[in-house]
Amino acid sequence: MKNIFFVAIAGYLLTANAISAQVKKAEIIATGLTCSMCSNAIYKQLNTIAGVDSVITDLNTNTFVVYLKSDNKYAPNLFKENIEKAGFFIGSLVVTVPGSVINGNNPQFIPLGKSSPTNGEEIAIKIFDEGYVTQKEHKKYLKTYASVETYTKRKPDIFHYKIESK
Repeated sequence: MKNIFFVAIAGYLLTANAISAQVKKAEIIATGLTCSMCSNAIYKQLNTIAGVDSVITDLNTNTFVVYLKSDNKYAPNLFKENIEKAGFFIGSLVVTVPGSVINGNNPQFIPLGKSSPTNGEEIAIKIFDEGYVTQKEHKKYLKTYASVETYTKRKPDIFHYKIESK
């Protein structure tokens, strides 16, 4: 019985590590905000994430910039979950990750279109999956990226991205 329990725990930990990336910064545009109290609810929710260094809010654009401590292993879905816990949605999510996250064969991050290899520097990528863009944009992207099999399957732990221009 102990062996089965140990194998189950080890499998969970391996899976948890396989579906994470070291996010340095997340730039989130939230939708559904109507007042400063809405913004405050998101701000407080984002600050509950362990490993958050700081959160900067721009009320004019409903943008939240989250800076994370360097030792985190978070994936983009963490931000989606926390924005939704506050009662709102993501209209846009750009995360800054080490170039190693998108280089090579990382099955968690799939490029849409051309992806330039990086030399290991940090790179900003925009996530294009459902829940990370507006519903209207997502409908458009479903047609545009219909040939990308993983995009149409809507798997929650796979993230489709494009590199943001500097």
